[in-house]
Amino acid sequence: MSDKIIADESLRAPLEALSKQDTDIAKAYLECGLPPTRSQDAGFNGLVGMIISQQVSVQSAKAILGRLLTQVGEITPENILALDDEGMKAAGLSRPKQRYARGLAEDVLAGRLQLGRLPDMPDDDVIDHLIQAKGIGRWTCEVYLLFALKRPDVMPAADLALQEAMRHLKGLGGRPTSKEMYELSENWRPYRSAGARFLWHYYRHAGIA
Repeated sequence: MSDKIIADESLRAPLEALSKQDTDIAKAYLECGLPPTRSQDAGFNGLVGMIISQQVSVQSAKAILGRLLTQVGEITPENILALDDEGMKAAGLSRPKQRYARGLAEDVLAGRLQLGRLPDMPDDDVIDHLIQAKGIGRWTCEVYLLFALKRPDVMPAADLALQEAMRHLKGLGGRPTSKEMYELSENWRPYRSAGARFLWHYYRHAGIA
């Protein structure tokens, strides 16, 4: 199977629009080009993947998710609750992430979380609904909005890679806070999702550390 990286053509128009609004984006876009395609499953499966991704590298998250799939076959609330501590540990989930995954499964089965309603909710309502679950903070909500629900105007401002990329892009003396990230990206509306996708791409392309 080919691992060829495919540029995400859906980002061309919003990034061209952002380049007209922000000269720093324009310069970096000329250097880096389009980000690669990337998506995330919606629903319970996607949220478990995002919990796994918290505070670990992309490669580590993929490895953990692969081992979890080996354990359960399919990531459903029922299968997660049926997996014992040893199975969770063998997959590589830390104790907090084990609790979060099980809690999420219980919330879905009890109807406290109604993931099927999320595509029809405004962004803020999606965040308010998801953040009820233990282990799901604003970052996870915003990443879910961006990748699973494909919302066009989301900035996961607490993401450290995005903060470092913004620091480098804007020539800042230090890493911006979440509040400063929202302020710095305010003039990127209504294309902040494309801006965030580009910052991740820029972070990797420029070798920022």
